[in-house]
Amino acid sequence: MSEQLTCQANISRQLADYVWEVSIKLPKAVEFKAGQYLQVVMGETDKRPFSIASDPAEHHQWLLHIGAPPDNAYAGEVLERIRQHQQLDIEAPAGEAFVHLPQQQPVVLIAGGTGFSYTYSILQKLLADGLKQPVYLYWGAKQKQDLYLHERLQQLAQQHPLFSYRPVLEQADESWSYAIGLVHHAVMAERTDLADCQIYMAGRFEMVRVIRDDFVARGVPLAQLHGDALSFI
Repeated sequence: MSEQLTCQANISRQLADYVWEVSIKLPKAVEFKAGQYLQVVMGETDKRPFSIASDPAEHHQWLLHIGAPPDNAYAGEVLERIRQHQQLDIEAPAGEAFVHLPQQQPVVLIAGGTGFSYTYSILQKLLADGLKQPVYLYWGAKQKQDLYLHERLQQLAQQHPLFSYRPVLEQADESWSYAIGLVHHAVMAERTDLADCQIYMAGRFEMVRVIRDDFVARGVPLAQLHGDALSFI
């Protein structure tokens, strides 16, 4: 059940050129499921969703990854409110595309840009529970500096044999040892078992729409595709 809360908020660090980590301190303990989001209440009819990037074991302080390039007033205005007031009104938790547990099938996580925050929460929950099936995280970005937790994910992949990190760049030089192109093309090139996987995805609506259409054409049941954007496209 979602509820409205007034929270302390601050910009804790800059993650990439136009991406900031925001820390939300809750006035009381609030539970959420991995993959859910909160809505920043900017006005009575103006509520802006952002995925919670935290491990759901955290009930008192949540992290957001907010991408706000100069042409994105939607996110930029939220950051400016934090800078001015050090607090936000939010509604949380929200969303039905959370990870389904216990997880019996291989899990494929697909993120575009700051859609990574959605998949990162799910990954943290799965790792905390102890992996019993393979988990593949595909993170798509324009250039390497946009993969703001690249080294951390490489470390996690080394520590957990059942976890595979697969970054994909649209632009890269010859030193890049991973895939180049569109993130879901890399998924389709590497995975022949998509119809047997549970797939969680977040990013621009256009990206999610294309992934849905291409994966369904590959025989993936709609019931195995998860993402809040699917409710709007």
